[in-house]
Amino acid sequence: MTVNDSNGNELAAGDSVQLIKDLKVKGTSVTLKRGTVAKNIRLTDDDEEIECNVDKVKGLVLKTCFLKKV
Repeated sequence: MTVNDSNGNELAAGDSVQLIKDLKVKGTSVTLKRGTVAKNIRLTDDDEEIECNVDKVKGLVLKTCFLKKV
């Protein structure tokens, strides 16, 4: 299984990714701004999702179509 970002670059566990769009986080009042960096990502069973920690939110699951590799 390969996991790719929005540009087609392959992602691996431990990579850093950057958001390419402002995203509202469900269940909180937090909005993650474009350009926010998520470090040390973890891959999931789904090839279109990753897990990560961001400054304000821990244990966040993001779709890879909103990410680019740093």
